[in-house]
Amino acid sequence: DLVAFVRNLEENVGPAGRWIHFGVTSYDVIDTATGMMLRDSADVLHASAAKLREELNRVEREYGDAPQIGRTHGVHAEPITFGHKVRSWRNELDRNVARLLEARKEIAVGKASGPVGIHGITSPQLERRVCHLLGLEPDLVTTQVINRDRHANFLNVLAVLGAGLERIATELRNLQRTEILEVQEGFAAGQTGSSAMPHKRNPWNSETVCGLSRLLRANAHAMVESIATWHERDLTNSSLERVIFPDTCQLADFMLNRMTSILKSLQVFPEKMHQNLRLMGDLVFSEHLMVELVRSGMSRADAYKVAQRNAAKAWDGEDYKTSVAKDPDVLERLSPEVVEMVFSLEHHLRHAVSK
Repeated sequence: DLVAFVRNLEENVGPAGRWIHFGVTSYDVIDTATGMMLRDSADVLHASAAKLREELNRVEREYGDAPQIGRTHGVHAEPITFGHKVRSWRNELDRNVARLLEARKEIAVGKASGPVGIHGITSPQLERRVCHLLGLEPDLVTTQVINRDRHANFLNVLAVLGAGLERIATELRNLQRTEILEVQEGFAAGQTGSSAMPHKRNPWNSETVCGLSRLLRANAHAMVESIATWHERDLTNSSLERVIFPDTCQLADFMLNRMTSILKSLQVFPEKMHQNLRLMGDLVFSEHLMVELVRSGMSRADAYKVAQRNAAKAWDGEDYKTSVAKDPDVLERLSPEVVEMVFSLEHHLRHAVSK
């Protein structure tokens, strides 16, 4: 297709056409253009990520101080705030944007070094001039192509970005479970959740993000497979890149915008968060009890046993705080004021509130 373009151009510009494509190979043109396209795609992605960050900021401002149970292994662990969760998402997004900007710098290169990269006809000075006119840096050493480690890194950065979006989407899906229902995707009047079950409100937008992230990872893997070529190049990368370069950039941008849209209409239920937080009563403060006993001079192993044996009573129906307050080992070492602090949600969350 490039040869056809060159011949058509040559035939239509007159005598000067003999200088078209002079001393260069097809991939001097294609790889340089690819560097420009991926650089500009990174700028589009950066702008979309900035919009998502703004929406994360809004969600934190509105709901950041809502207490929520933290879960490990799917099981209630200790209290957190919803804002702490949102800040974790935003912090990861910031790292992904930083990686994107570094990848942009690395991919914004071009070449005019000829069929095997040694500047047999064109000079390095001409290459630098051409690249700088296009807003690129000349690649220092090339073969017939710009080596594909740059492109593999760029697509892997997008795959990691997609995995970060999938992490948010997966959490929203889990928090929308009927038995949890701490958040819910926006649901318009007349919208269909299930063709068979009219009551359903499924987190399908988040599910879309999760599904597309797998494509980003698959494309990144395929690009890694294209780093190795025969000698100064072969054509195994060409057909692949025609698909995965535009697809991966468009998918990543779609996912960023879809996640922004999800958050804009997200319903957050602080009262349900509080209700779920109290499901296990005061058991979620067992670590605080153990720590205070250790501070009082008890060995960690013994402190663990005290907290655990009272937890066992709570599993059998006894109130954990009441059981702890009358435990002889606790009475011997902790004042009533310290026991109250152990079971204080405000004390536990003192460093987790939104800043």
